[in-house]
Amino acid sequence: MAVDASVPPVLSDSGLKRTVGFWGLMFVSLGSIIGSGWLLGALNASQTAGPASLLSWLLAAAMLIVLALIHADLGAAYPVAGGTTRYPHFAFGGLAGFTAGWTAYLQAVTIAPIEVEASISYLNSTGWAKDHLVMLKGDGTLNGTGLLIAAAAMLVFTVVNLMGAKLLADSNTVMVIWKAAVPVLTVIVLLLLQFHAGNFSAGGGFFVMGAHGIFAALPAGVVFALQGFEQAAQMAGEARNPQKDVSRAIIVAMLIGAGIYILLEIAFIGALMPSNLIHGWGNPIGAGDYGPYYTLALGAGAGWLATVLIIDAVISPAGTGLVYVGTSARISYALGEDEVLPDGLTKVSNRGVPFWSIIVAFVIGLIAFLPFPSWNSLVGLVTGATAIMYGFAPPALAALMEKDPERVHPYRVPFPKVLLPAGFVFANFVIYWGGFEATWKLLTGIFVGRIIFEITLRRNENLARVDIDWRAASWIWPWLIGLTVIGLLGNYGTGSLGTLPDWIDLVVVIAFSLVIFYYAVSLAMSPEQVQATISAQEKLSAKMEAELGTE
Repeated sequence: MAVDASVPPVLSDSGLKRTVGFWGLMFVSLGSIIGSGWLLGALNASQTAGPASLLSWLLAAAMLIVLALIHADLGAAYPVAGGTTRYPHFAFGGLAGFTAGWTAYLQAVTIAPIEVEASISYLNSTGWAKDHLVMLKGDGTLNGTGLLIAAAAMLVFTVVNLMGAKLLADSNTVMVIWKAAVPVLTVIVLLLLQFHAGNFSAGGGFFVMGAHGIFAALPAGVVFALQGFEQAAQMAGEARNPQKDVSRAIIVAMLIGAGIYILLEIAFIGALMPSNLIHGWGNPIGAGDYGPYYTLALGAGAGWLATVLIIDAVISPAGTGLVYVGTSARISYALGEDEVLPDGLTKVSNRGVPFWSIIVAFVIGLIAFLPFPSWNSLVGLVTGATAIMYGFAPPALAALMEKDPERVHPYRVPFPKVLLPAGFVFANFVIYWGGFEATWKLLTGIFVGRIIFEITLRRNENLARVDIDWRAASWIWPWLIGLTVIGLLGNYGTGSLGTLPDWIDLVVVIAFSLVIFYYAVSLAMSPEQVQATISAQEKLSAKMEAELGTE
């Protein structure tokens, strides 16, 4: 890392209390990375790619580390709250900022439901619940009982957020240490007690699913498991020393998280019973079993570890879900303050929380259970939304480097002319591998947001807002529609036509991504507009934080 903290950046969020240090920022990112993904990610990856799922984790880690470096640069240079939506706003104006913010909202508002589904799936295959409280159908989707319990969990998350989550914030470090310690303990125990090296060539060989399986595993849970590093950038406005700590926190959390997940996949594959792999990798644990590490721990004779895993199956997803109900509410509140969503979302309760934003997050979370009643069905959608959110960062940083050249960058992404377009390509790969079905649903969701944006804008007296630059944001829809069309012609997910041959499809994605990247950078706002937008957002941040308060 190239760090120069001798000159502070001009930008600041004057309304925030800068009290969070390196460890707080790092634990926020690491806690977001380690959630339900570790409970089910290795199982999904092995079913999709076999032993070569190890390469899926390595590939995903390499791609996301590049995107993490880009966010580290942006977070240190522009230390504002809600960075993932602010960066494209600074470079491409209010419409681009809204689109990025709405996508971030779609991603955040579905995290709590997916964490609930992960916990229910795990508990349904373990202990007392396996025999006395059936919450899943045979295909792994929630039954009536499961839906009721899921709704109750969402209600608990909502009530805690309405009351104020100071206890959660104060205990976050302890929570994250627990969340990291349990998977590390699981790796150590399984490697020591039950490791079959022959599993890495069983069931058809290491590359049993080929390159297609390696790529398809990324949106099947691998990228979802590794996402979350950007949370330190989201909190940059509250960092005590953002110029130094934000970049380090993002990079350290990403490296620790990636290392843990890769070791988990190794331990998972090695601990499987070889007899389960004779007929392939379709059910390496057993049909209908969604508690993989619990089953492996029992098989290895570590009943105590199985008990710990049952506890963690509640604690880890619940901690993440609780945080993301508040996160999604805060995003919708910010969009309301920015006058691109209805004003009602900015109403703050006596406890200093955005009441209606939290209620809306609760309702949307409940609705998500209906079309996506299982962890597997929702994970692809969340991964695609995350990749789109990440995809805004590389062109935003490239544009800001050109239009805001005096900005001090305490951390600079290495080889920006290579890694910035590469990061955009990587984000588009993840979107493409997620398949046409997930992409068109996301496109529809973003289009709905655009309709709400237009209605809200026209009801606002300030229609001619200087920070909305239609031309600067005109690259976004060609990008999203183009990726959807490529997904339709590609080879991943249900609904694709398979017109593009393997490998040729990747060349098409690369070429399309580079065209969009350089086109987007060429459309960025003028330096004067960039400075005016940054100044306006500073005032908005101060107002927002003054209303919400900082616990």
